[in-house]
Amino acid sequence: MKLNILGCYAATPRSFTNPTSQVLEIKNELFLIDCGEGTQVQLRRNKIKFSRIKHVFISHLHGDHCYGLVGLISTFRLLNRETELHVYGPKGIKEIITIQLKLSNSWTNYPLYFHELSSKEPQLIFENEKLSVETIPLIHRIYTNGFLFKEKPGDRKLLINKAVEYNIDVSLYKSLKKGKDVTSESGELVRNHLVTAPPEPTKSYAYCSDTAFNQKMIPQISGATVLYHESTFLEDKAELAFPTKHSTAKEAAQIAKEAGVQKLILGHYSTRYSNINLFREEAAGIFPEVELADDGKVFVFE
Repeated sequence: MKLNILGCYAATPRSFTNPTSQVLEIKNELFLIDCGEGTQVQLRRNKIKFSRIKHVFISHLHGDHCYGLVGLISTFRLLNRETELHVYGPKGIKEIITIQLKLSNSWTNYPLYFHELSSKEPQLIFENEKLSVETIPLIHRIYTNGFLFKEKPGDRKLLINKAVEYNIDVSLYKSLKKGKDVTSESGELVRNHLVTAPPEPTKSYAYCSDTAFNQKMIPQISGATVLYHESTFLEDKAELAFPTKHSTAKEAAQIAKEAGVQKLILGHYSTRYSNINLFREEAAGIFPEVELADDGKVFVFE
């Protein structure tokens, strides 16, 4: 599982920082999460192939999370894209995009599908044989969701030496990887656990931006491999967090601690701060396994 941070700063773009956008690579598939201004430039800068992006997840309709989307959709058209694109986001995302395409006479030449969200409860919005994606209801000034990406268990590991020892025909190896018992060439029933090992542990990624301190999400994200949680403010501006429906670094760390996640990544920093290392220092006092997002930074989770 690999996470590419394209942008992770709050509110307005600057010449040296970008608003929120990131690409999650999981099970050899790419997912674009939020799409602030400058996203497609950052995709090019980070050498991420546009054609591999088939699903875009928009947390909410504030500009620093979605104003780059219509540009990216239009660029896909100019690149003669043929592959369909799916956009998941709050109700209204379709209107925002299609009115711009209509007035600029820039309708796509590829299938474009919108999956509009309105539920205030966790909802399964994407699933295939490899993974699933659920919404994480958040607390912000407008309707907002985070997203929980969860791998499904893979095939069991075949122990070749054991399979040979039990005289199992090669044609049955696929069945063994799927967890089935098989019959050896001598007619003996071979239990699966004797010739296979468990699959690799599954990984999960919880993305939470923007939100006020929200303990209701804890059961849903419990035990996640990685939690990305906004930390717009430090404690010196904690009085701004509640009215703006944002979180502090300490609050993000508290969520990580209570949820028992393996790793916390902070982001969505207010641009009033010149030293983002202060965010890690504040959070580490509560949850030591903390990292800082930054534009262009790549995290790999084995």
